[in-house]
Amino acid sequence: MIISGGTIDTAFTLGQIEKIKPKVLIGVDAGLTFLYNNQIMPTHVVGDFDSVSAETVEYYRKKPEVFVRQLNPIKDESDTEMSVRLAAELGVNQLWILGGTGTRLDHVWANIQVLRIAHDAGMETYILDANNRISLVEKEAYLSKKNAFGTYFSVFPLGGEVPHFTIEGAKYPLHDHTLSPYNSRCVSNEIAEEKVRITFPKGYVVLMETRDTKI
Repeated sequence: MIISGGTIDTAFTLGQIEKIKPKVLIGVDAGLTFLYNNQIMPTHVVGDFDSVSAETVEYYRKKPEVFVRQLNPIKDESDTEMSVRLAAELGVNQLWILGGTGTRLDHVWANIQVLRIAHDAGMETYILDANNRISLVEKEAYLSKKNAFGTYFSVFPLGGEVPHFTIEGAKYPLHDHTLSPYNSRCVSNEIAEEKVRITFPKGYVVLMETRDTKI
């Protein structure tokens, strides 16, 4: 699990940490403030530390069980991207990114694109907050009413058009559609049957499962 520096809903995030019980917990820059304030010990710390107090960083530096990777503020990659790459180095196969959304939409979009890096490294990855679960899909995905994160789901191509795109079992089905990055055709769909099946032979899509209010 990565705790990044975006908007963090304290109750939701604490609940996810308790539920998932991650073996690897990476605190990223401003996400360290959340961990420090809630007395949570990460296994790893990553960042250039330009948005967290020196006191907090020093606290974790003094912990021998915490690996600290300090980054140069002048760099080509975001702190969250570097933490995803660290997770890949550690052989993680499932990854949750919390604090990866918020008011800085440039950072949010960067984090969504980083999902491709995680996917290529073999990690099943989710950007998660109280209202959204975001993942990257290749070839097929299934959603069920029983395990639905929220009321709605939306799909966006990543990296270009996705041909022969099909959605079955949804309120708004599609068959053999060319999914284009230049329209909003697949925004705000809903699960109609017990299961929704999304299939396409090549390409990548971003799947957003969303809800308006916390459950």
